[in-house]
Amino acid sequence: MPVDSDAIDVRNNTEASRFEVVIDGKLALIEYMITGKNITFTHTETPTELEGQGIASAMARVALEYARDQQLKVIPLCPFVAGYIRNHPEYQPLVFQR
Repeated sequence: MPVDSDAIDVRNNTEASRFEVVIDGKLALIEYMITGKNITFTHTETPTELEGQGIASAMARVALEYARDQQLKVIPLCPFVAGYIRNHPEYQPLVFQR
């Protein structure tokens, strides 16, 4: 069953340090670590049967907006989040620069 990408409810599970979506009992997530004023995105996972429906992109958008709202600099170790930032230049100023 296709997912309505506008209706995806992304939750910040702070106890587990991840942004997550549960659809039909299946969990998609972006894991993170906060250290000081930085947020490091380490891993994105979407169940195979939910891939290609914009779920990971919705999670990335919410995660990056959270970083912006909290004035955190982003360290995108996760290849998906790094690619999302490359494709959405409005988030590039959030990336930590050494």
